[in-house]
Amino acid sequence: MSIGQSPLRHDAAAKTDGSIEYAGDAVPAGALHAVVVFSGRAHARMLSMSTDAALAVPGVVDIITAADAPVNEYGLTMRDQPALVGVDHTGAAAVDAAVSRWEADQIAVVIAETRTAATAGAAAIEVEWEDLPLVDTIDAALAPGALLVHPENGLDTNAYHHLRIRKGDPDFGFALAYAVIDEVYEVPHQEHAYLQPEAGTASIDEEGRVTIEIGGQWTSEDREQVAHVLGLPEDRVRIIYKAIGGAFGGKEDMSIQIALGLAAMRLAERGEHRPIHCRWSREESIVGHHKRHRGRIRIRLGATHDGTITALEADVDLDAGAYNYTSNKVLGNAHLSVAGAYRIPHARIDSRAIYTTTVPGGAFRGFGGPQGHFAIESAVNRLAAELGIDPVEMRLRNALVDGDDGITQTVMPEGVSMREVITACSLQAELDEALPDPEPFSPIASLPSAMTSLRKGRGFAAGFKNIGFSFGFPERCEAEIVLHGGPDDEAPTSAELFHGGAEVGQGAHLAMRQMASEATGVALDDIHGHFSDTATSGDPGSASASRLTFMAGNSILGAAEEAEKAWREGDRPARGFFRYTPPPTEALDPETGAGAPNFCYGYMAQCIEVTVDADTGHIRVDRVTSTHDVGKAINPALVRGQIEGAVVQAHGYAMSEDLQLAGGFITNPRFSGYLIPGIGDIPLQVDSQILELADPLGPFGARGVAEMPFITYAPALTAAVYDATGVWFDTFPLTPSRVLAGLRAAEE
Repeated sequence: MSIGQSPLRHDAAAKTDGSIEYAGDAVPAGALHAVVVFSGRAHARMLSMSTDAALAVPGVVDIITAADAPVNEYGLTMRDQPALVGVDHTGAAAVDAAVSRWEADQIAVVIAETRTAATAGAAAIEVEWEDLPLVDTIDAALAPGALLVHPENGLDTNAYHHLRIRKGDPDFGFALAYAVIDEVYEVPHQEHAYLQPEAGTASIDEEGRVTIEIGGQWTSEDREQVAHVLGLPEDRVRIIYKAIGGAFGGKEDMSIQIALGLAAMRLAERGEHRPIHCRWSREESIVGHHKRHRGRIRIRLGATHDGTITALEADVDLDAGAYNYTSNKVLGNAHLSVAGAYRIPHARIDSRAIYTTTVPGGAFRGFGGPQGHFAIESAVNRLAAELGIDPVEMRLRNALVDGDDGITQTVMPEGVSMREVITACSLQAELDEALPDPEPFSPIASLPSAMTSLRKGRGFAAGFKNIGFSFGFPERCEAEIVLHGGPDDEAPTSAELFHGGAEVGQGAHLAMRQMASEATGVALDDIHGHFSDTATSGDPGSASASRLTFMAGNSILGAAEEAEKAWREGDRPARGFFRYTPPPTEALDPETGAGAPNFCYGYMAQCIEVTVDADTGHIRVDRVTSTHDVGKAINPALVRGQIEGAVVQAHGYAMSEDLQLAGGFITNPRFSGYLIPGIGDIPLQVDSQILELADPLGPFGARGVAEMPFITYAPALTAAVYDATGVWFDTFPLTPSRVLAGLRAAEE
C-alpha cells in the first residue's frame, strides 16, 4: 500500500511557504527573553561574580546562576559538565563547577523584558577569573606533566577512555606481508551548520510541569538531563519538539534546555509565570555547541603480493575537548571503523579519547565512522597502488561476507552485503571506461583554468556503519497506535500514531506514517501522527545512529499488532502499545576487544571523479556515485534526499570547512570565515544508487541510510586527487592552498 512509494511530505507545503512554526518562531505573546552568558575563558577558575550591576539594567527581571541549580552536573553519557559555572554552586556535583574548561561554558542566564535588555544585562555581569594553563591540543594534553582537565576522575592522564583490540599475532601477520603501508592521518573538526540555530521557550504548563519547547534529537533523554539538574522527577518535566531545522548530531546534547528549565522553575517559584524565550545567534551557535571530533590516526597495514590483508595496527586519538559529551561512544565507532569492512586475521588497535581545553567533540553524522574510514580506506588505496592492484579488486578480495568474524572476533550480524555494494558501485561508476578529457572551469572569478594545468582522476572507497546503539547500551523504541472505527466496521477507518522520534528534516515522520499505514491497512491520509512530546509518547531513542527508521518501524509493527488484537476483541478505539528491543549488544572486552558490539550494519561504496587545477590547487568534483544497501526503501525519494544531502555535507567536510582554533578559542565562528558549500561548490553530478537487500531484522527489511553516504567521501576524494596528480593527502579539508602546497612539495 504505502511502503516503497514516495508520497508528498505532509510538512512540505508549510516548510516551503514558511508557515511552519520552528522553535525560533514560537515566541508567545508577552514572553520574557533570555540570554545565556558564556564564560569567554578557555581555562580559568571563577573567583567571584557580581550580578548587581546587571540586575540594575532597565528591563532585567532576574538572573539565574549556579546557585539556582539543585544538581549542578549533566552529560549525555558521563556527568562531567556543570550546568552553570560559578563559585556559588551547590556542591551537588561530581565536577568542580567553579572552573571553565571551554570558552562556551555557561555562567548565567539573564532574563529580561526584551532581548536587548537581556544582552545589556549580560554585558554588565562582573566576573573575576584566575586563568589556568591551556591544554589545547592532543600533544599538549598527552605531554608529561600536563595539567589534568578533569582531575576529579582520579586518572593521572587526560586520556580518560581507552579501547583495545588484540586479535591474532600482528608480528606474524606483518611477517607474511609483501608490502606494508605506515602512515599518520589527521582529521579535522567540523561545524554542524544546521539552518536553525538553537532556540526554545520554557514555561510551566497547566499541570505544573516545567515545559520546554525546542528542537532536539531525543525527547526522553532531554527530559532526563533537565530533570536531573532541576532535582525533579522526570514526570515533572515535559519536552516538546517544534519543527526542527536540522541537527546532524549537534542537537543530541544539551544547549539551552537546562538553562531554560532552570529559569522557568526558579522564576515561577518567585511568582513570575511568563514564558521565557531564548534564541542563539549563528555565532553563539558555532561557539556554543560541540563539533565533529578532530583527531590523529596512525595506521599500519600489510598485505600479500595478491592483495590479501595480513595484519593491521592502528592508534586512534580523538580530541574530546573540555567534556565527554558522546566522545566515549564516538571513539567506539572509530575504533571499529579503523579496521574497515574487511577480513583482518591479525590486529592491534588502541584508541583513546583525550580531554583538552577546547570545544567539545560530540555526535555528528557518521559518529566516528568518517574518521576511522578516512584512515583505513586511504591505507587500502595506498596499498593497492603499491601492489599495482585495482582498488576495487583489492576490496572485493578482502571484504567481509556472511559468516565472517569481524574485528571484534564475533560473527557479523546476518545480512553482510559489502561485496554486492562494491560491485554495484563499480558498475554504476563505469570504472571500465576511460575518464573523459578535462573540461575547463573557472575556480577564480573571471580567471579560467589553463587547459594544460587540468588533471582528471577517479577514487574509490567503501565501508560500513552500525545501525542502532552499540556496546551494550540499552537500545529500545516505543510506539502507540490507536485504531478508530464504528462498532460494525470490519476494519479500522483511521488511526493515530504516537511516537517520540524526532523529525530533524529527514522525513522521518512521513516514513513512520507510511509504515503505520502498511502495518494497519489504514490509508496513509487517515494516519494521524502525534510526535515528539514526552506527555503523549514514550521513549523513542535518539534520531541518530541511522537507527530511527529501523527502530521506529519495528516499534510501529509491534504496536499495530497489539492494536489489531484489541480491535478483534471489540475495543473501539483499539489501543496498542509496543516497546521494541533488538538483540542485545555487548561492551568490548577491555583487554582483547572481543564482543558483539552491534546488531545491524549498513554498507556503502562511493566513486568520485575530479578535475584538479594544478596551477591553483582548486578541485572540481565532477561526479559522485554513491551506492547503498538500504534493505528496503520505505520512501525512495527520502532515501535519495538523504544520500544527496550527506554527499554535499561530506563534500564541505572534505573540501572547504576549516574550523580554526587558537588558544582554545574558535576564531572563525561565522559563515563568512567558515565556508560551507554553496550551490556553485557542490558536485556537478550525484548518482544515488539504492540497493534493497533485505536485512533480516529490519522492518519490511529496511536498514538505516542517513549516515552512510558521508562516511567514505573524504578517502574517495583524496584517492581521486592522487589519481589525478600522483600526490597523496593525509589530511583535509582540501582547500586550494593546502592542495597547491602539497603539489609543490611533491615537485620539490
